[in-house]
Amino acid sequence: MKDRRYIVIAVCLLLLLSALPAQSRAQDGTPVPTADPYADLTIDSLLERSYGAGTLQVHQVMETRPGFTRYLISYPSDDLTIFGFMNVPDMAGSFPVIVALHGYIEPAIYATLDYTTRYADELARAGFLVLHPNLRGYWPSDSGPNLFRVGMAVDVLNLIGLVRAWGGQPGPLEQANPDAIGLWGHSMGGGISLRSITVDTDIDAAVLYGAMSGDERRNFEKIMQWSGGNRGRAELGIPDDNLRLISPIQYLDRIETPVSIHHGAADELVPPEWSQELCEQLWTLGKTVECFSYDGQPHTFYGDGDRLFIDRTIAFFNVWLRQP
Repeated sequence: MKDRRYIVIAVCLLLLLSALPAQSRAQDGTPVPTADPYADLTIDSLLERSYGAGTLQVHQVMETRPGFTRYLISYPSDDLTIFGFMNVPDMAGSFPVIVALHGYIEPAIYATLDYTTRYADELARAGFLVLHPNLRGYWPSDSGPNLFRVGMAVDVLNLIGLVRAWGGQPGPLEQANPDAIGLWGHSMGGGISLRSITVDTDIDAAVLYGAMSGDERRNFEKIMQWSGGNRGRAELGIPDDNLRLISPIQYLDRIETPVSIHHGAADELVPPEWSQELCEQLWTLGKTVECFSYDGQPHTFYGDGDRLFIDRTIAFFNVWLRQP
């Protein structure tokens, strides 16, 4: 009877061990720490990897507008293909580059020429070469892993890497100046821009417009609220210790990029105080930052406030992206 009990206990132990992940035990049976499933999302992980493999392709002329031509483009980002458009000024010479990032739109209704197209067009008429990617998950771009929108930041960093590699060389980016690259981001795109300048300290200028926070718990609590609980559960289920390693707000001391922050005082989607707090934090850290609040303006500006924002944006990029 005692031998039978020992056999039952041994079988139970074997079953328990077989249920553990294979990587949790070495060949000699010693426990091995389980891999961190969120390791690739951290700022440190993004710092360790390389960007900009492959080449950018032009597929067709989308339209010719006064002052610039718009092209449909695509480029590789890791194992995905990202589409978008490129506005090239109709002048000879080399132009500073601005990567313009749209905010959140329901992917089912997104179009390549979205609400941020007017900003890209204004910048092109002002003499900037503008790259406007459809962020991953937005057709016809591929979809891929994107917790905390880190995947979208990778797509942006890969695009910047391509500009550095191919700017000024024969091909689609021949008129792109690889030594003068700026970021422009609205809402979700502003949050992605903040992560990108935290990782890539050589980006020359960044405009954050109604931007999401660098605090990812704060962001996804708000996203849960907006979506009625349909989005954000995966992100909010991650422990605080991991969130701290993922959130750009913990790494603001790394930023070397001059930043221009703009927010509507009547924004009911992204709280204006998020931008105010970021301004104060960057200022306290001794960073180069300018901050503007727009009375009566909502999340996406209109009228005279929008015109003022555009003029300030162009003036800021002229200071930081043009050769003296």
